[in-house]
Amino acid sequence: MVLDSLILSKDPEVLRVIRPTLEKLSIEVEICHEARAGADILISDKFDAVIVDCDDLNGGLAVLQGLKTTPSNRNTVAFAVLNGKRTTTQQAFDMGANFVLQKPISALNASRCFHAALNFMVKERRRYFRHPVKMLVKVVVEGKTLNATSTNISEGGMALMLREALPKGAAPCLKFSLPGKNIHMEVEAEVAWADVKGLAGLRFQNVPKTSQEQLEHWLDEQMEQEFPGAKERLTAAEPEKPH
Repeated sequence: MVLDSLILSKDPEVLRVIRPTLEKLSIEVEICHEARAGADILISDKFDAVIVDCDDLNGGLAVLQGLKTTPSNRNTVAFAVLNGKRTTTQQAFDMGANFVLQKPISALNASRCFHAALNFMVKERRRYFRHPVKMLVKVVVEGKTLNATSTNISEGGMALMLREALPKGAAPCLKFSLPGKNIHMEVEAEVAWADVKGLAGLRFQNVPKTSQEQLEHWLDEQMEQEFPGAKERLTAAEPEKPH
C-alpha cells in the first residue's frame, strides 16, 4: 500500500530533507510551491499527509487552518513546518496541526516525526477505504423488510441501491453476510444521505465489538488484494510493544 502526501513549500532545504524521508517510508510525494494552488488541490484530491511550510510560504497558515474544513482531507494528518520566529508550536496545534517540525529540519528529526505519524496515516487510510462489493442486504425499517444491493462498504458504513427511497429520518437495521466468509452481520444504521432513485449511504451505529473486528479483518483482506503490501504496512504501523 502506497500512501500519498502533499508538501506545500518553496524552501529547497525543507524539500531536500522531507522528500527523501517520506519516500523511504513508501509515501508518494507531490510538491506545490504556492498556497493558493495547494488549497485547490486539497479540495479535489485526498492525501494521507499534508506538510505545510506555515511561516515562509505566503498563505501557508491559511491552508493549515482550512485543511480540516475540506471534505476530502478533514481527517488527514497535518504537519506544520515553522521557522521559530512567527508561529508558535501551540498556535500551530490550535490551527489543526497534528505534528510540528521546526526549522532547520534535520534528517533525524524528520525521520522520527514521520515514523511517529505513520500509524495515524495508515489507520486513516483503512478508515476511509471503501471496498466496492455487490451483495444482498436486508433492510429492516419501520417493521418492513426491504431487499437492497450494496455498492460499497467501509468499516463505518455502506452504500445501497434500493427499489424505493428510504423514508426521511429512517434508522434501519441491516442484515448481510460478508462475501467469501461465513460471517453474518446484523447492525444498526442511520441514513447519511439518500436520493429519490433509491441510492443511499448508511452509517453504522452501535456495532458490537466482535462484529466490528470481523468487518475490519475482512476489509484488511480486501485492501491487501487491491493494494498488495497493505497488511504489512498496517502491522508495521502498530505501536511497538514494550520489551
